[in-house]
Amino acid sequence: MKGFAMRKIGQTGWIEKERPQCGPLDAICKPLALAPCTSDIHTVWEGAVGERTDMILGHEGCAEIVEVGALVKDFKPGDRVLVPAITPDWNSVEAQAGFQMHSGGMLAGWKFSNFKDGLFGEFFHVNDPDGNVAHLPKNISTADACMLSDMVPTGFHGAELADVQYGDEVLVIGIGPVGLMSVAACALRGASRIMVVGTRPTCIEVAKS
Repeated sequence: MKGFAMRKIGQTGWIEKERPQCGPLDAICKPLALAPCTSDIHTVWEGAVGERTDMILGHEGCAEIVEVGALVKDFKPGDRVLVPAITPDWNSVEAQAGFQMHSGGMLAGWKFSNFKDGLFGEFFHVNDPDGNVAHLPKNISTADACMLSDMVPTGFHGAELADVQYGDEVLVIGIGPVGLMSVAACALRGASRIMVVGTRPTCIEVAKS
């Protein structure tokens, strides 16, 4: 299969790889909608958790399941699914202790384009799909749903960490996709006034809306 990869630090390109194998608790998916992330750029220019070579990039997207393992219960080939950026090993000691982001080691819950090939290939592997992907309702487009993979949860998590409460005044610095999601989250949490700092005219208009 073909994939767009980090060849080494500072270099990207298209490569050929074997299609990933499906274990009993796994799924193999093909992408339907994808989004690049600034983290992909960081990975290319600075490395992931260490040096990586010929690693397919990408960790935000929606997909169609093409194969599932024998022990997968909730999904079947043909299902449209949302694939989150973080896919923990839910049976790990760390996940069961509440540290799913670090299941199997430091930051090991973030597998795509970090510890294994990401989504920018013809096919990709998902561990534990029963706990790591979600069915897409028929009335939601894959392009819209793609935002739920990483942009929305990151922006909303920021508002949660800031403990935005009803009536608060909030300043959001930076209104790219994640910043705009933070604006939406602050509005939903009841902020009375939201001030934003940004330079891109399109993003400013979206923030105002």
